[in-house]
Amino acid sequence: MPFEKGDFVLIDYVARVAETSEVFDTTIEEVSRKEGIYQEGAVYEPKLIVIGEGWILKAVEDALLNLEIEKTATIEIPPEKGFGNRDPEKIKMYPLRRFLAQGVTPKVGMRVEVDGKVATVRAIGAGRVQLDFNPPLAGKTLVYEITVRKKLETLEEKIKALIHRRIPQVEIEKFLVEIGEDYVSINIPEEAFYIEGLQIIKRGIFMDIQRFFPDKKIVRFIEVFKRETPSSTTPSSAANP
Repeated sequence: MPFEKGDFVLIDYVARVAETSEVFDTTIEEVSRKEGIYQEGAVYEPKLIVIGEGWILKAVEDALLNLEIEKTATIEIPPEKGFGNRDPEKIKMYPLRRFLAQGVTPKVGMRVEVDGKVATVRAIGAGRVQLDFNPPLAGKTLVYEITVRKKLETLEEKIKALIHRRIPQVEIEKFLVEIGEDYVSINIPEEAFYIEGLQIIKRGIFMDIQRFFPDKKIVRFIEVFKRETPSSTTPSSAANP
């Protein structure tokens, strides 16, 4: 059954550069390890996409509309529908001393920040550094292998998926969600209490719920701290002589 804009779906994908077959992104841990792009601490699992929200390349979203669950499709994306064509005017030269003065020793391929923009070091020589401010994948034809794993149907599934999108490091089953006529209550598990930026994350979850379910005017976050009960130990009786 074709999907529609606004559908919540979970997808797996492997994204490659067509010219080299190099994998630059994937949701599958086994593939990331095999291709040498595994990141310690990253969560590898099917990714939540709300079709039409721009959470993935539009060309991929458009392809999702015609897919079926557990069917894998391969789509080729030209540069103009991916990360754009390369712009020669975004190649700029900077004096090497500017970086050395900041304690940075540039190397070819390094990503550096200059004037609030991120660039890739392309060449170094004669006291100058050539920086490329184009996106790393600009000018590349991309190939995505996509599989839709599941379409989320219930309101609870969708809200839990929105929570997990913001807090992927904690298992979604540990969040208890209560849904009322105009409110959502979210019981946050202890594992999430000390996540950096939790207050900002909660604000993001609230905004997500408001966007997709505007009738839920109130979102409550519940954090329960429990005192640990010390285990009682029975002292062993000394043996009589």
